[in-house]
Amino acid sequence: MVVAVVACVGYALYSRWEEASGALRALSPWLVGGSVVAAVAGLGAQMLAWRAILADLGSRLSVRVAARVVFVGQLGKYLPGSVWAFVAQVELARDRDVARQRGITATVLAVVVTLTVNLAVAAATLPLVSEEAARRWWWVLALVPVLLVAVSPRVVAWAVRTALRLVRRSGEIPAEELERVSATGMVAATGWTLVAWLPLATHVWALVVGVGGDTLRSLPVAAGAYALAWTLGVLFVIAPAGVGVREAVLVVGLAPVLDPGSALVVAALSRLVMTFADVVWAGAATLLTGPGPAARDGSTGWDAGARGG
Repeated sequence: MVVAVVACVGYALYSRWEEASGALRALSPWLVGGSVVAAVAGLGAQMLAWRAILADLGSRLSVRVAARVVFVGQLGKYLPGSVWAFVAQVELARDRDVARQRGITATVLAVVVTLTVNLAVAAATLPLVSEEAARRWWWVLALVPVLLVAVSPRVVAWAVRTALRLVRRSGEIPAEELERVSATGMVAATGWTLVAWLPLATHVWALVVGVGGDTLRSLPVAAGAYALAWTLGVLFVIAPAGVGVREAVLVVGLAPVLDPGSALVVAALSRLVMTFADVVWAGAATLLTGPGPAARDGSTGWDAGARGG
């Protein structure tokens, strides 16, 4: 699937080479570097949102250990079916004595919070700057009220308990533990997710400006287009990390400020930048935490105090 998508993007760039080549030649290495830094910062803030929810549930991990769990687990999203990233994240957290139900609850809540904030960003910007994108994907923007209900800890707890009964898994923690997320915990998670969107929007905006987009007008367009593209990429679970879907939505969303060839360049570079940021975080977190608990005496080491469950 990845090869097919790359081939299609390559053909699309070739068919619009006159536009795309000019955009590539105009791109500044400094802007690409700034885009990478912004992407790394945005992903870091999203990790802190998951950590805040997990801490509120009763399992407090150090920032280094939380980064290892989230970013090593997130590499699973590059396999077909986004569920692998969630499974890996829950199992990596389990290695740190985080009960599976608690890990599942934190992960599901973090995803719902992310999608809710994404769509709020898109709904606040796209109708004003990209009428075509808002008209084409209005039904996605209409999901905001549904997600606001779904973000309730009690709703998530019910869904987790139902799923566990369906797969006949015995509970590792009491049911009431799944409902321990407080208003403070949800506010912290939502706050970190909102903080993440400043650098995430900046990473796209830097690329848009680099290929010739208007400096001021491009920022809200980049934020809304990428928020919608990210959301649809997550919802289209059979595509690894939303490959293809995210790029197609981004090209349409950036139409008010870029021609199709330049938008394709931004979409392709954004994918490379975000993938690089994923790998940087996963590698750095692994190096900083050392071998996993199964490969060492788990009661020793600087991160032993990060265990909780």
